Parts: sequence; structure tokens; C-alpha cells
Amino acid sequence: MKGKRKPSARQAKPGRQGAAGPPRAAPAGPGRAALTLLSSAAMPLRRSQSTTLAALARELGVSRTTVSNAYNHPEQLSAELRKKILAAARRRGYPGPNPAARSLRTRRTGAIGVVLTEDLGYAFDDLASVDFLAGVAEAGHGTRTSLNLLPLGADGSAGGELIAGASVDGFIVYSVAAEDPALNAALGRGLPTVVVGQPGSLPKARRGRAPAGFVGIEDRPAIRPAVRELTRAGHRRIGVLAIRLFRERSQEGPVAAAAVGGADFHIQRDRVLGVLDECLAAGVDPDSVPVVSRHINDPANARSAAAELLDSNPGLTAVACTTDTMALGVLDECAARGWAVPERLSVTGFDGIRPALERGLTTVVQPNRAKGVAAAEMLAGLVANGREDGAASPPEGRGGFARAELLETSLHPGGSVAAPR
Repeated sequence: MKGKRKPSARQAKPGRQGAAGPPRAAPAGPGRAALTLLSSAAMPLRRSQSTTLAALARELGVSRTTVSNAYNHPEQLSAELRKKILAAARRRGYPGPNPAARSLRTRRTGAIGVVLTEDLGYAFDDLASVDFLAGVAEAGHGTRTSLNLLPLGADGSAGGELIAGASVDGFIVYSVAAEDPALNAALGRGLPTVVVGQPGSLPKARRGRAPAGFVGIEDRPAIRPAVRELTRAGHRRIGVLAIRLFRERSQEGPVAAAAVGGADFHIQRDRVLGVLDECLAAGVDPDSVPVVSRHINDPANARSAAAELLDSNPGLTAVACTTDTMALGVLDECAARGWAVPERLSVTGFDGIRPALERGLTTVVQPNRAKGVAAAEMLAGLVANGREDGAASPPEGRGGFARAELLETSLHPGGSVAAPR
């Protein structure tokens, strides 16, 4: 396992084609496009493309491989020769080598699949997810690698089909529960897979099935400095707001402290446990700390969770939140009630998203963008070093992963904490 590193400022195997025959289509389903196999009627197009490549090579006095390299491996040609080849191709109207044929030949698609646990729109609303995806894109810049986003949706019902039908070289699985069917489906493909955030260990039945890596942070100790700001200021009546702890949405709302250890999602579980650890260190009974959760991490749910927590616990002097979005919901609810922060209520968050920093929130900053960069680079390494079927599995390390990388977090003091009145 690699050690922790500080945030960086930089940045399927295709199936064998059967014998020629009439066109066949795979059945379409939710989230899956129908696949039509080309019949012999389509062969003239492929012959035309091949002839064009050969004619282009003859015209220029180079090999067919050289023409192909102008598109697929430009680093192997001089800039002058590549420019000459591409100019001649444009004159002939030649679009380049057939990507489908190239995929069959190289057993690579040039794409990676990013598995998201929510609807696609949510990934672009949640700012931590936006930063993460930006990091994945940054790492792929200049590599001729495309991203295939695979949103599982709120209930995850289409996840298995999306993953089974994805034409990719490997998967980045972004924050799923332990034993999640989507993770099992990705590992079941036998392709390199990098898990980001959670789960922190692979299902034992799936270990060794595919090269797998992990990128994340140590959530339990990471949240403690923010809570320590509260306890050092004198707060002892502290409430907690968290997002999804359990798979079932019916389990959102108040959560007993004793039940947190059995939560399905270990990132949120560990952050809440970190809050309780720091409370205990300050002499506060963890069982006296109220916890309220919401399934979705958005402003509306954050605001309603804040109202529920404050209405049910009128004596609270501080709220520790496991995401910045939840903390911003507390700030909005306080503003609606005419409560001053931090004079009337102290608030802390976790993530370090821009709106939280701009509003002066005391929060833990995690390197979401660097996390995306690290995940994409790790997956690229696993793909490049991919093994053939039947080869020995890579050695297991932390949680059954062949590789693991932990990133550092930092406290942003902000101005949302003061001594209780």
C-alpha cells in the first residue's frame, strides 16, 4: 500500500465475433442500448476503408502501419510525417482506421467507465462529485481516453445491465455500499477496477477476480479536528447531520448512536463515529448526541434535516455535519429563524466545497479533485499492466486491494464556531 500523499495540483474486453450471418440484435432494456452485429452486407464499407488506407500508404510511399500510427500512435512518428499523412487523408476523405476493428485487434476500447450511485444529474449538482469528475478528466487529458458515465439511479435497478453492457477497459466505482450489486457486477467483468471512497475492503468472494485498487481518505480521524473546534470552544450539546447511512431510504431521519456502527455506507458511518469519538474525548456521552440523516445530499434535504434536528433538540448549541451541503442547510435554516451563526449556533462541515469556504464555514477540506486524478491514474496503470486470462492474480493488500492510496485532509478554521452563550 502506498502511503498518504498530499493533494496534487496537477492534474471490456470485447467479445469474440461469431460467424457471418444475418444481423442480430441484443435485447434492449433499461439503460441499455440495443447492439446490432454487422452482417456481410456491411463488408463493402470495411473493404473500402481498408483499400483507402492501403492506397494512402502507396501514395505516400509508407507502410499501412505508418498510416495507422498517425492516428493511433502519433508519438511514433515525426510531426512532419504525421502532418503529411493527415493532409493526404483529408484530400481523400479518409476518416481514419475503423475504431471497432481497432478495438477487436488491440482488445482495448480506449474508454473507462465511472460508476455513479445516483442519477446522472445528481453528479453535476453535488459539488464534491463535480470536483472528483474534473480530476478524472484532468488525468485523462492528452491520453485519448474517453469517459463512460454509468449512473445507477436512485434505486440502482439498472446498474447491473449498464455495467454488463459497458464497452470499457476498466471501471472507477465511486462510493458504493459494501456488497453493493454494482460493485459485484464490475468485479465480475474481470476488468481492472478502482474503488473510490467506499467500500474500504472488497467482498471476499470477489477478491482476485480482477486487478483492483482503492483511493480514499481516513474519514473517521479526518472529521475530528472540526469537532475539536467545537469542544475546545466549550460546546457539549452537539448534534450531528449526516447523509445516507443505510441502503433503504425508509431508514433516514433520527438514528440512534448505537446503530451507527451497523450502517451500510462506511464513509458516513466513519464520519459520524469520528464525531462521537471526539465528543467522548471531551467527556460527552455519545449516546446523548442526536443524529439525523438524509438519503440525498442536496439543499432541500439539508434544510429539512436541520429543521428536524433543531426542533427535536432545542438545547443544542452546535451542529457537526458530515458534508458541507448539510452544513449550508443549517446556515440557511438559521438565517430563516433569525439566528446568528456562530453567536446562536456553531456549525462545522466536511468537504471543502467552494460555497462553504465562501460563506466562512469551519470545515474539513478533502482533495476531491486530487482523488479523481489518483483514481484515473491508478486505473490507467492497472489497465496498462493488465493480465491475460489465467495469469496469477495480483497480490492482495489493504482490504483485498492490489493497490491503495490514501490522501490527506486539512482543517479550514472558517468563522462558524464560537463559544456557546
